[in-house]
Order: sequence, then structure tokens, then C-alpha cells
Amino acid sequence: MAEKVKGKLIIIGGAEDKEDKCEILREVVGLAGGRESRIVVMTTATEKPVEVGNMYISIFKKLGANDVKVVNINSREDKEINYARDVLEDCSCVFFTGGDQLRITSILGGSGIDKLLKQLHKEGTLIVGTSAGASVMSQTMIVEGNDEDSPRKCTIKMAPGLGLLKDVIIDQHFAQRGRIGRLLAAIAQNPNNLGIGIDEDTAIVVEENEFRVIGSNAVTVVEGRKLKHSNVSESSPNEILALTNVILHILPSGYGYDLEKWIPKVKLKEDKV
Repeated sequence: MAEKVKGKLIIIGGAEDKEDKCEILREVVGLAGGRESRIVVMTTATEKPVEVGNMYISIFKKLGANDVKVVNINSREDKEINYARDVLEDCSCVFFTGGDQLRITSILGGSGIDKLLKQLHKEGTLIVGTSAGASVMSQTMIVEGNDEDSPRKCTIKMAPGLGLLKDVIIDQHFAQRGRIGRLLAAIAQNPNNLGIGIDEDTAIVVEENEFRVIGSNAVTVVEGRKLKHSNVSESSPNEILALTNVILHILPSGYGYDLEKWIPKVKLKEDKV
């Protein structure tokens, strides 16, 4: 029997509200421990680590977190990796910013930090990622692909992610950039995985084997296990894919999904006074 994971994940579709209600980032601080939280902002993905790091320090402190540090692992040198390990081992939340997801996996993969993140998550540390930081949460991640295009084999490129969430492929900035075609292409090639497309200013909060949706937009879930027909194996790279019996769910805030049973969880109606 697999060891129970105590930690939660918050996976954000990018462009989360940072100025108004800050619902998602407020949830991050709350689940990290409120005023007692110890948040580490990982800026490895971005080309502007100082600017982005300072922005999140300001926001998280405004939302009540007293202890916020920035760690920018920019290389695989032992000095940087060892410093990051020391800081991460004492935190209650790790927050991955946006940028380029390949920078995260190419720098952290095999460095020992990737294994440490999995261990921290199992022991109860909250792991959060936005935009590129969202993509790396899954075992297989979308690296790049054509927006607003029909599904084709050439639509996407994929690579291994950090593997904090198994049997799932995450896409972000989903509705805003018209990415349904590339997620369908990913699921056509990996039908045993669940496709989760997360809109901007929207997130899923993953606990054990289910997630709930928060934020102002929606989450699109694509199921491929019941595919009846697909031409993905014999099609040419630029040929439009044929897929039949794909199941698709649209889940706004308050709805959820059972990741083990592949069943959406419908929001209960509130009693009117």
C-alpha cells in the first residue's frame, strides 16, 4: 500500500489576482500556516528572479505571512543546491513562480532537490506552482505547443515533470490562450493520464486523491481512458487527430474531482434564507 501523502498541492493557471481579493494567494498563506507560515518562493523558472521574488514577498507579507524567503537556483552548482536544501527543509510552503518550466526540471532534476520536494510534500509541506510552476507538478508535462489550433501530433512537445502529481497532465493559461487542442493532443498520446487545463486566476487545491477548484474562472478536465478511436499512431505530424468518445468536464469554483475514481464532484446548493 502506497504511503499516504500529508501535504497539499495548489496548482494555479497563471495570472492570479495579486491586487484585489487575492483569493488564491490568500488560500496559499492560509494553508501554509497563516502568520506562522514559512514560505519559500522559488524563482528558478523566471528570467527576472529579483523583480518577481520581491513582488511575491510583498504580496505574501501583505496577506499575513511573516516569514517569506526567495531562493533562486540558477545552476546545478553544489553551493546553490546545498543552500536551497537548507532553506527548503525548514519551510511550510514552496511556491514556484512562472517562467519556463524546462528551467525548473533541467536545473532541479537529479540534483536531489527534486527528491527533497517529494519527501517534503509527503511529510506535509504545501507545494504551489503558478503558470510554468503549475506545468512541472505532473509526471509528464507540456513544454510547448501551438495555441488556438486543432489537435495534431506536432501541436505539443512534452518532457518529464517533477512528478508530484501522477497520471495527470497539466496545462495553464488554458481558456485565455485557446489550449484545448494541445491538451487533447497530449491525452491522445497518453490516454491513461487525466488532462487538466487550468484557466488564469484559477487553481486546483489537491489533497489526497481529489481536488477542488478556486478562483474566478474554470478548470477543464479531459478523460481519455474511454477513447473508442484515435488515429494518433498512424497520422502524420501535421494531420488533424481523430478522437472519439473523449469525456470533458468544465468545473468552476466550488466544484471538485476525484482523481482516483475519475468522477467530478458537484457543488452542493446553498440553502436560501
